[in-house]
Amino acid sequence: MRSEFLEILRCPQTGEQLVLDQPEYVGERIRSGWLVSPQHRYLVRDFVPRFVSNSNYAESFGMQWNRFRQTQLDSYSGHPISAQRFWRTTAWHPRDLEGTWVLDAGCGAGRFAEIALEAGARVVALDYSRAVDACYANLLNHPNLSVVQGDIYALPLQRSFFQFVYSLGVLQHTPDVARAVAALPPMLAPGGRLCVDFYQKSWRNVLLPKYWLRPLTIRMPADRLFTICELLVPRLLRLSRFVSRLPLLGGWLGRLIPVANYSGTLPLSEQQHMEWSLLDTFDWLSPRFDNPQTAYTVKRWLEAAGLQHVEVLRTDHLTGRGAASDACSR
Repeated sequence: MRSEFLEILRCPQTGEQLVLDQPEYVGERIRSGWLVSPQHRYLVRDFVPRFVSNSNYAESFGMQWNRFRQTQLDSYSGHPISAQRFWRTTAWHPRDLEGTWVLDAGCGAGRFAEIALEAGARVVALDYSRAVDACYANLLNHPNLSVVQGDIYALPLQRSFFQFVYSLGVLQHTPDVARAVAALPPMLAPGGRLCVDFYQKSWRNVLLPKYWLRPLTIRMPADRLFTICELLVPRLLRLSRFVSRLPLLGGWLGRLIPVANYSGTLPLSEQQHMEWSLLDTFDWLSPRFDNPQTAYTVKRWLEAAGLQHVEVLRTDHLTGRGAASDACSR
């Protein structure tokens, strides 16, 4: 972390500003040290302030993003897959983000943080898991990046500060989705904009094989489940591709095979297809929590948070957008 990031860090327990103690610097970055309030101390390790333990409900995400550190980064894949999803989902424009403070709540390995940084934003990338280490390794050459390991239910950041806040592909994996959503609007500066997305709750979900398998897979150790996925995904992907090409019902039958298949959807090489398939199949089966939402519920949450211009629509997933009042004060 850089020294200027200290100005917006807060004790997640008391909301007090933090003082840096016993810092070790590498150039202008703080490699290690302690962040101290009158009652609490928090570790800075490997350039990242740590407000939570690595052992938590998001451990599987920490494992997957460190194993697939670069897979979904556009700078690695060579395709604007993440950029297209980011701008399509948020409906923001790169010029809107230039020079602004942006909070990425649930950054993973940094696929969307990379897009915001390239637009000229000053990005705070937060995750509950060890994915912060993958994000930092991927994006450390961006001077406007700050990475923090923290809890969405107790954000260690200054309130009413960020012009843009987003959380994409994350909130359905928290134990209390309503509470997680409610934690984000207080981070917005007056007039700031929020975008969140979710898996959509539908009767069709009962047809998705991941929901048949999850009662078993979420009880497995993550490394064992990953080994099984490594063994089965190549075979299942070949089967899914074959079945999906069958006339009439092939498309529907292909969805019954428990594997992520992006053939004909994403412009990837064969090796990249296999990486994405393994990554996302594991991502389907490993999270402890998976809570799809309805449009009605998402709209109700955003309106209850006092956001204006609320809209809920289907983009890549079920997307909610809104803006803080220009005169808001929290």
